[in-house]
Amino acid sequence: MTTPFTIERIADHVGERVTVQGWLYASTHKGKLLFLRLRDGTGITQAVAYRPEVGDELFETLVRLGQESSLIVTGTVRANEKAPGIPAGYEIGIEEATVLQNAIDYPIGPKEHGIEFLMDNRHLWLRSSQQWAIMRVRATIKRAIIDFFDDRGFLNIDTPILTPSAAEGTSNLFEVEYFNEKAYLAQTGQLYSEATIMAFGKVYCFGPTFRAEKSKTRRHLAEFWMVEPEIAYCDLDELMVLEEEFVSYIVQRTLEQRAAELELLERDLSALRNITPPFPRISYDEAIERIQAIREATDDPELKENLTIEWGDDFGSPHETELTKQFDKPVFVYGYPTAVKAFYMEPWPGRPEICKSVDLLAPEGYGEIIGGSERMSDPDVLLAAIRRHELPEANYRWYIDLRSYGSVPHSGFGLGLERTVAWICGIDHIRQTVPFARTRNRLTP
Repeated sequence: MTTPFTIERIADHVGERVTVQGWLYASTHKGKLLFLRLRDGTGITQAVAYRPEVGDELFETLVRLGQESSLIVTGTVRANEKAPGIPAGYEIGIEEATVLQNAIDYPIGPKEHGIEFLMDNRHLWLRSSQQWAIMRVRATIKRAIIDFFDDRGFLNIDTPILTPSAAEGTSNLFEVEYFNEKAYLAQTGQLYSEATIMAFGKVYCFGPTFRAEKSKTRRHLAEFWMVEPEIAYCDLDELMVLEEEFVSYIVQRTLEQRAAELELLERDLSALRNITPPFPRISYDEAIERIQAIREATDDPELKENLTIEWGDDFGSPHETELTKQFDKPVFVYGYPTAVKAFYMEPWPGRPEICKSVDLLAPEGYGEIIGGSERMSDPDVLLAAIRRHELPEANYRWYIDLRSYGSVPHSGFGLGLERTVAWICGIDHIRQTVPFARTRNRLTP
C-alpha cells in the first residue's frame, strides 16, 4: 500500500514507497539511467528510472515523454545530497509509472523567450519554477496579512467594488453603467471602512481594486489587491508604529515559511532579515532636501534630469529609488503637501499647506508599498475640502455624516499586495506577482 504523499514533505518519507501524481518538468538520460524532474504543485523532485529494473518498454515510454507530460510515478524515496529539487537532496527510485498524456511541443522551453511571448502564454508560464515560487510567496504573504490583523482584534469587513463616487478623483477610475446610472470600479474601500470603524473600532478590507492609470511602468497594474486597515482613536504616530510592525511581521513570516522559494529566486535573504522595527522616519521637507542633494552631487546627466524636483511636487519612481538607497530598511516619509494628496487627509496643525500623510517606501529601489494618513475628523473641514476639490457633494453626504455623530481621530493605510510581493521576492516587474496581470495593454489571457 502506498503512502499519501506530496513532494514538499519528501524528507518525511525516506525509505518509504510513495506515489507522485504530477507533471514532467525536465528529463535527461545517460545509458541505462533516466532522470526525470517531476513536479506536483507542492515541489519538484528527481525520479530515477533504471532500465534493468523498470524494463525496456516503460523505460522507452518515459524517455519519449515531452515537457509537461502528465504521469503517475510510484517508487521508493531515498536521500541523495546531489539530487536537485525543492526540497533538494532527495529522489525517488521509479518502480512503476503510468502516463496520462504525452505533451508534444510544449511552447516554453529552456531557451530564452521574450517577455511578451511569456505573458501571451501566462497560462503556461505559471508552471515554471520561478513563477511557481512567486505564487507560493504571494499566498504566504496573503495569509500573513490576514493573521496579523485577525490576531490583533481587527474585524474583516468587505467593502463595495461598485461605487457611485471616487475616493481620490475620477480621472483614473473605470466607469461602468449601473442600471442607467454612472458608477465606478472601486479604487479603494477606505471610505466605507471609515464608516465601519464607528461600529467596530478596528477593521480591515482586503480585495481587488482598480485604477485606470495609463501607466506602463513596472510598478503599475490596472487590477491589483490591497489591504486597508482603518483604526478609530489612532493618530499618525500610532499609525506608523502599526505599519512597521505589520511589514516586519510579513517579511519575517515569509522568511520562515518560504526560504526555499526565495533562494530559488536568488533573493538576498540577509536584506530581508534586517527588516525589523523601528524604521527611519523623515519629513517630506527633509526628503526634498536629500533628493536635491543627490541631484547636485551626481555627474550623471540623465539621473540629474530625472531627479529634478521642487517643494510641492509629488515623488516619481526615480526620486523614491534614490531616496531609499540611503536606507537599509523601509523608510517613512510623512507630511506631504496637501495639494498632492487625497482630499480627506487631516491638515497639519499650524501648516495647512501639508497634511498628516505618510508613505512607506521599500528599500532597494522598490518604492512606495504603503500610503496612509490621519483622516479628517471635523465635518466642516471635510465639507470644505470636498468643495475645494469640486467633488459631487451629494455622493459624500453619508461620509460627512460620520463626522457628525461621534467623530473621533482616526487613521488608516493601504498596502499594495503586488508591490510587496515584488519587493520581498526581489523581482523587477509587478506583472509577475499576480497570476494573470491586467495592464494598459493586456486583458488576456
